[in-house]
Amino acid sequence: MCGIVGYVGKQQCADILVNALKKLEYRGYDSAGIAVHSEGKIKTVKAKGKIAEGLEAKLTNEGKPVGTCGIAHTRWATHGAPTENNVHPHFSENKKFILVHNGIIENSNDL
Repeated sequence: MCGIVGYVGKQQCADILVNALKKLEYRGYDSAGIAVHSEGKIKTVKAKGKIAEGLEAKLTNEGKPVGTCGIAHTRWATHGAPTENNVHPHFSENKKFILVHNGIIENSNDL
């Protein structure tokens, strides 16, 4: 089952988002990702697998995005394979906004 968390505040949010996702681990998932807004840009980090072995390891190796506003998602593949490309958050085509959702968007190609 998917889980979504967000943070807007004064603290750096990458660790806050990851810790919030860890509290949802009992729900079951196959991948996790975060998006952090900083200085007019959005940085995403996404990984397959459990949070510790996937997302946290990637954040340790690649560095944590810096910013005080973000969103995070754990995904259970109900539609589409559990690949890094399918991990949320997803960018819009023009990269102006980011999206996470639960469930299947049947008309996603039309949108």
